[in-house]
Parts: sequence; C-alpha cells; structure tokens
Amino acid sequence: MSHLQTPDLLVFLFYFIVVAGYGYWIYNKKKKENENSTDYFLAEGTLTWFAIGASLIASNISAEQFIGMSGAGFKMGLAIASYEWMAAATLIIIAIFFMPVYLQNKIYTMPQFLEKRYNATVALIMAIFWLFLYVTINLTAILYLGALAINSISGISITLCMIGLAVFAIFITLGGMKVIGYTDVIQVFFLVLGGLVTTYLALHLVADKFGVSGVVNGFQSMMKAAPEHFHMILQRDNAQFMDLPGLTVLAGGMWIANFSYWGCNQYITQRALGADLQTARKGILFAAFLKLMMPIIVVLPGIAAYVLFQEGGFANEMNVNGTVVADKAYPVLLNLLPTGLKGLAFAALTAAVVASLAGKANSISTIFSLDIYKKYLNKNASEEQLVKVGKITIIVALVLAIFIAPFLGIDKQGGFQLIQEYTGFISPGIFALFLLGMFWKRTTASAAAFGAIGSLGFSVLLKFLPGLVDLSSLANVGLATMGGNGVYEIPFLDRMGIVFALCIGGMIIISLLESKKTVLTGEEIELDTTRFKVDTGFMIGAAIVMASLVGLYAFFW
Repeated sequence: MSHLQTPDLLVFLFYFIVVAGYGYWIYNKKKKENENSTDYFLAEGTLTWFAIGASLIASNISAEQFIGMSGAGFKMGLAIASYEWMAAATLIIIAIFFMPVYLQNKIYTMPQFLEKRYNATVALIMAIFWLFLYVTINLTAILYLGALAINSISGISITLCMIGLAVFAIFITLGGMKVIGYTDVIQVFFLVLGGLVTTYLALHLVADKFGVSGVVNGFQSMMKAAPEHFHMILQRDNAQFMDLPGLTVLAGGMWIANFSYWGCNQYITQRALGADLQTARKGILFAAFLKLMMPIIVVLPGIAAYVLFQEGGFANEMNVNGTVVADKAYPVLLNLLPTGLKGLAFAALTAAVVASLAGKANSISTIFSLDIYKKYLNKNASEEQLVKVGKITIIVALVLAIFIAPFLGIDKQGGFQLIQEYTGFISPGIFALFLLGMFWKRTTASAAAFGAIGSLGFSVLLKFLPGLVDLSSLANVGLATMGGNGVYEIPFLDRMGIVFALCIGGMIIISLLESKKTVLTGEEIELDTTRFKVDTGFMIGAAIVMASLVGLYAFFW
C-alpha cells in the first residue's frame, strides 16, 4: 500500500493552514460584531453569491460522491451522473419557486416552515426525523467513507482518520455559518483542482493502456472499450437497473429525491436562507453550473478504473476476500498519483469530507437549537445560550457519528446508493409536505402528519414487501424487476415515486374531508407570485444549464 511522502504532507499542510487560517481570521473578525443566533446559524446578509454556490457544492460533494459515486461509475457507468445533472435542473426550479417563499416568510429552518404552515406537532415530528437521519445515516456515512479513503492512501487507521476529520470539522463549524460559507470557497477550489488531477491521471492511464496519448484519446478509448458504461438511460435487462430504473431518472423518483434534498433540506437550503433573493438565486445558479462538471471529477475516474480492471489492471487492489469492491476504485487511482500530486488529491478529498461534515453538523445544530431546545427545553434561552447549545450539539453529533459509523456496514455496500435509498424513506413525505404546504392553501395539519409518518411507513412496507408477496405480476406493468437475490423487487427510486403518490393522494383526501374550520387559509404563508419572476441574467444562465442537459442526455442516451 502506498503512503504519503514528505512532499504530499507539505501540500496537505499548506491546504490545512490556508483553510484553518482563513477560517480563524473570519472568526476573529466576526467576534468583534454582536453575534446572535441568526448570524451564527445563517450568516444573515453576509454571504456573497459565489460563497453560497461554493458552499452548496462543498457541502454536497463528499466521500459519498468521491468514493461512492466513483464506485457506482465502476459498476454502472455514466448513468449515475443523473444524480448530478438532474440536480442542476432541480436547482433552477428551487431558485425560481422555492426561495421566494422561504425568504418572503423569513424561514430559517425547515421545521420552522412546517410549524408556520401546519402546526408544532408536524414540525416536531419532522425535526426528530431529520436529526435521526442526519446523525445516523448522513453524518456517519460521510465520516466513515472519508476515513476509508484517507486510510487507503495514508496508512492511518480508520478510527484515527474519523477522529481527525471530526476535529477538523468541529474547528470549522464552531465558527458558525459565516466561517463555513467562506472557507467552503477555498474547499471547493482544492476539491475541484484535486479532483481534476485524479481524472487527468485516470484518462492518461487509459490512453497509455490502448497505445494512444492525451486525455481526449483516453476518453474516446474508454467509450470504445466500455460502450455500455456510457448510456444515461439503462434498459430493463441491465444488471444495474434496480439502482437506476430507466426513465425514472427523467420522469420519476429522481425528481423527488432531488427536490427533497435541494429544496426541503436544512443542510442545503441553509446556505441561501440568510441572503436576499437575488443573491440567493445567483448562488444557486452558480451551484447548478458546478453540478454540470461534477461527473468529470466523481464518475469518470470510476469508469476509467473499470476499463483498466477489464484490461487486467488492479486485479489485487479491487479485490477484497474474493469479491470485487467497486468503492475501492477511487482510492486505487489516488495511490497511483505521483508524489506531491497525491498530497493535492488528499487535500481535495479531505476538503470534500470536512466541508460536508461541517455543513451537516451545522444543520443538526440549527435544528436542535432553534426547533427543539428553544421551543421545548428552554423557551427563555438567550441568544448567547442558543449559540452555546449549538456548539455543544455539533461536538455531540460528531462524537456519536464516530461511535455509530463502524456498525452500519457502509464498507460492505455501495456507499452512495445506500445513502440514497435510506434517505429516500422519508424524502417523498417531506417533498409532499412542502409542495402542498406552499402551493395548496387547503392542506391541513392532519394531512401533513399523515404525509410525514406515512412516508416512512409506506417506504418500509414496500422495501420488505418482496419477502412477503410475489411481485412478479407487477413486472408486466414495469413496476417490479428481478433483483440480485432472484426475487422481484420494486427499484427504490420507483418506490419513492409510489410513496410520493400515496402521500399526496392521502393528504388531498384528508384535507378535503376535514371541516373547513381546520383548513388553513394560507395567510400564514405569504405567496407573492410576482417574486417568481427572474432577471435577464438568471434567465440566460438557466437556459444555458437546461440546454447543456438536453445536449448531454441526447448524446449519451
């Protein structure tokens, strides 16, 4: 196993000093001001559009993408890029229709929106759901996958890697959203630069393998050697159809996953909630452009590793106890980087992990402090107490993640798909609550409670239904597919679509049946449709993003 050499450590030390030093400077500058909870959790009015966009991407791109999505690229190819490219389209819609509602109503947390629109019970249910999900799935997965990758190129034990990442993240997070937002600009720089270096190496390795030169020829060689890995829409006979069921990525569950993640997720929306509408939209549009290029960094290396593996390379490196482990694709490539560049890639991976950990921890802190502690544990809490509780929550959440992570079996499954599937247990209900809450005044609190709890219940039922009932009849209408265990199952993205339809249908029926006295008038959530209008610059940028997506899907269909 390769380890980091002195030049690699120097490059990494430079990265650490730049990020930590810049964060400390911002923190000291901010200390001179009178900090309140809104400033700490949201950095209200201080983040520029490029800081918002960079922070969105830095928080989103982490070990689950570098390791998990590259692993998925190894297994299924470019099709996994739908998560990135469809996110770009989703961000445009979020910027136009969701952000005006949040900002007009001064929404700081997602549970706050639910309480304002429905009632405190619905808000509390979802706050607990979010905290449980963030700590036990997202935070732990990011921490563990990141530690696995860093262990593979540094030789440091996984436990020490997790502790080191957590400490670094705590250092960044305790400074509040302003420190996170501006250090994320640097994190994204290292993330993109280091990621591009790894992709450049991977394409050159492929080119050398086929006796050609240059990254363009390397890419063309990959397309010729593994044409099945360059289809965006998988057919039913594809072995990976269960993970990406055909047109579902364009007209099904993929939209639900993306809207829930990008539009109804404290972890993400928090970056833009402290800005004015124009700045927020510019930042989100910037993030959409960055999403277009992310597959170059997180998917192409996995495909390159697959092609090299098929040509006889990495036979031992990709094999664990007789099984090919796709998630080892990215770490294997990192170990081939020359001294110095490996340190840059190491810094990029660390930047991705730390930025995501910091963003997730800050969101956990925000929800617990403002939506649970302030409302139920200490209603008279001062601004200083809220900030203190927020900082303690960050430390507790990361310590819990360190202890929980080794027991989830993340290393034995595809990390990226694991996170998507289990997050998808509550995503349909979340999106249903927000969609109807914003745009249908008659939606009631009882209906919202049904959507929140029903999403989890329906998802669990459909997940384990194949073990109880023969679903082969559903295959005739395209709702079930033969799984790897020889049993007909419903792909999880299709399950999300079904659960979303059940939640929406149930919520509409309950709302219509309830007495008019319980039906909200919509006065508590202001909806000024004139704010949906965008300026010319945003319109042009959005058109470029959408045209790019049409071109990409048409070319790689």
